[in-house]
Amino acid sequence: MNLHEYQGKEILNSFGVEIQRGIVATTPAEAVEAAKRLTEETGTGWHVIKAQVHAGGRGKGGGVKLAKNLQEVEQIAGNIIGMNLVTPQTSAEGKKVHQVLVAEDVYYPGDSEPEEYYMSVLLNRGTGKNMIMYSTEGGMDIETVAEETPHLIFHEEIDPATGLMPFQARRIAFNLGLNGQAFKQMTKFVTALYKAYENSDSSLFEINPVLKTSDDKIIAVDAKVTIDDNSLFRHKDYEAMRDLREENPTEVEAKAVGLNYVDLDGNVGCMVNGAGLAMATMDLIKQAGGEPANFLDVGGTADAERVEAAFKLILKDPNVKAILVNIFGGIVRCDRVAQGIVDAYKNMGTIHVPIIVRLQGTNADIAKEIIDNSGLDVHSAIEFQEAADKVQAVLA
Repeated sequence: MNLHEYQGKEILNSFGVEIQRGIVATTPAEAVEAAKRLTEETGTGWHVIKAQVHAGGRGKGGGVKLAKNLQEVEQIAGNIIGMNLVTPQTSAEGKKVHQVLVAEDVYYPGDSEPEEYYMSVLLNRGTGKNMIMYSTEGGMDIETVAEETPHLIFHEEIDPATGLMPFQARRIAFNLGLNGQAFKQMTKFVTALYKAYENSDSSLFEINPVLKTSDDKIIAVDAKVTIDDNSLFRHKDYEAMRDLREENPTEVEAKAVGLNYVDLDGNVGCMVNGAGLAMATMDLIKQAGGEPANFLDVGGTADAERVEAAFKLILKDPNVKAILVNIFGGIVRCDRVAQGIVDAYKNMGTIHVPIIVRLQGTNADIAKEIIDNSGLDVHSAIEFQEAADKVQAVLA
């Protein structure tokens, strides 16, 4: 589950991570009131107005602006709220902005120049350990840094048996070139950041930039936080932060009816039981000359109601030219699935794309008879290659 910047900062701050303070606003008038309140609380004279959408690169799309007075706060907030923000991480249509974060200006003058760093905490799947990845090149796309100056990216792997050790936090501060008060503040920041990551059951914390202010404070200016969906039963307060407006509406609908669905860009819809079989089915479609339009796992209970819901989800995509149903009947009986497909087809009326059905496992022979005798425009298959050939034929 992805969070907005302001929500991620709330979690960070609850574990002692210093953050750039801000207040959320949904209208220009609220933005002005937020700016006034921040001025009273922090003394900041300028304010940063940030679009709150689930996408990076907001500044490049015009979603992050500096306001030097209240009139500019109102004007900038009015321009950003309601806009379709297009960034390198959105579609061409962009994402509609429903709210902005009015944040304090932390780039104030002082004894030294502010410096920006990159820092993230995530799982290294290769080693099975958590990892802190960091760089002196903050404020830039980390992909660009990795490509052009890979020697400026550092990694600190954490043994899950011991957690983050003090010497590791100090090594991070040292590699970032810090000393004195900034060194101490960075070790404190890293320790709190890792504690937040572990205790919030997150799968990603990305802070870009981490700022060393002109008076040697270390703060999180941005926050990209992804919470592990499987842990939400332990964090009801985090679950309440979910913004469904930011998620794919078809995927939201699928989740509501208990289906595992991921929208893709292809032309062949998939309906499968089991994640492994789903991946193999997508490979099958590619080999047949098509492109998978979705990942859809109906699970072990593929009755008529569930199959009908799956068909409706797939057919919401106008790019779908064919549907491949690939079910292995281990626990579930194939004849029951076949009858569910026939019933769902009849309940939905005319389906204007060809359907290829491959059922293997318990009562597969009976299932084939049900499909073949249904009188519907449904093509049955037994072997993987036969299903691939039929997909290829209907796409030709």
